[in-house]
Amino acid sequence: MSKKNTVIRRAMPLFILVVFAGAAKLLIDTKEAPEQSTNEAPIPIVDVMEVQQQTLSLNLPSYGVVSAKYKTQLVTEVQGRLLKVSQKFVAGGVVEKGEELAVIEQSDYEADLMQAQASLAQAKAELEEERALGEVAKKDWQEYDGGVPPELGLRLPQLKQEQANVKFQQAALARAKRNLERTVIRAPFDGIIKARNVDLGQYVTLGTNLGELYGTDVAEVRLPLTNNDLAYLESVDNPDTEVTLSAELAGSPVTWTGQIIRSEGVIDAENRMVYLVAEVKDPYLRASKNSNQLPLKYGSFVTAVIKGRTVAGIVKLPRYLVRQDKVTVITADNSVEIRAVNIVRTDLENVYIKDSLLSGERVSITSLSNAQDGQLVKVLGEDKNNSTIDTPNDSLEQERLASVGDQ
Repeated sequence: MSKKNTVIRRAMPLFILVVFAGAAKLLIDTKEAPEQSTNEAPIPIVDVMEVQQQTLSLNLPSYGVVSAKYKTQLVTEVQGRLLKVSQKFVAGGVVEKGEELAVIEQSDYEADLMQAQASLAQAKAELEEERALGEVAKKDWQEYDGGVPPELGLRLPQLKQEQANVKFQQAALARAKRNLERTVIRAPFDGIIKARNVDLGQYVTLGTNLGELYGTDVAEVRLPLTNNDLAYLESVDNPDTEVTLSAELAGSPVTWTGQIIRSEGVIDAENRMVYLVAEVKDPYLRASKNSNQLPLKYGSFVTAVIKGRTVAGIVKLPRYLVRQDKVTVITADNSVEIRAVNIVRTDLENVYIKDSLLSGERVSITSLSNAQDGQLVKVLGEDKNNSTIDTPNDSLEQERLASVGDQ
């Protein structure tokens, strides 16, 4: 009995191993293969904008400094001591045409005028005397001979000399009057005093620069454009078009409307730019008092928008949507098309495209890295029931929901 128990006890481990080996083989033979899942890259979701063709004026940006169209140096034409200086004859003073600015001492010029008047009166008296002598000579010659008298016998050379002397004295009188008038310095046009270079009591000579005057009727702005920009003007030689000027005054943006009146017609050798000249009427608002407008002061730096020619079939897009002259178009079946476009104009914010996009087409406003032609995408906000894309993930989700319903 003990011998039998000993054999069973020793065979038990071997039996257990055989049982476990059989069970393991049974499990291996009967196990099911795990369900295989496919790991596919997710379809990107993009936001789109629908484009529309428009008829636009291709405006041209530029910049410049405001200056006066008419400016002059106030220069003396006579000499003397300054006896009077107007209170408006200071930097920033606004004056009207013909207004008195300064007065030069007049006593010497008044004396010259009186002397010229006396000389003219004397010349006229001598002329009358010579005419009378000529009449006497004519009568004497007729009584003496009765023939044709010579010019010398009638004192005609002497008469012409006295007539010339009268004209000479008349010119001297006119000069004396002008010199007396020139002692009063007057504004040649409505304007603003840019600078004054003399003071009361100062002695000035011929050609002394008294100051500088800027006209306030018209302001000018030279606006540079590239040579290629000229293609967007209605006329290159006569660019008569509107321009809007803007600047910040007192912390607020202000705009003025002007007119392009001419092109300078040459390319600047230093910066290779062509300059257009814009005019703004009444920049200091002297003729029209508008409480809602501020004056366009000389020396202001302004930005300009020049109205260009009108072009049809233009699509305007933000600049960030165009990369290397291409845009990402989302087709009707939600696939990507990398399309090259014809850019006719760009500015700081937008790109203007012609003959490349149709009205109603969609452009992706979402940046897609490594996008390729034909790549499928989902459009943000698009109804899934109307979507033409059936993704693997969506199919798995539908099967799961169906199995839950069956249970």
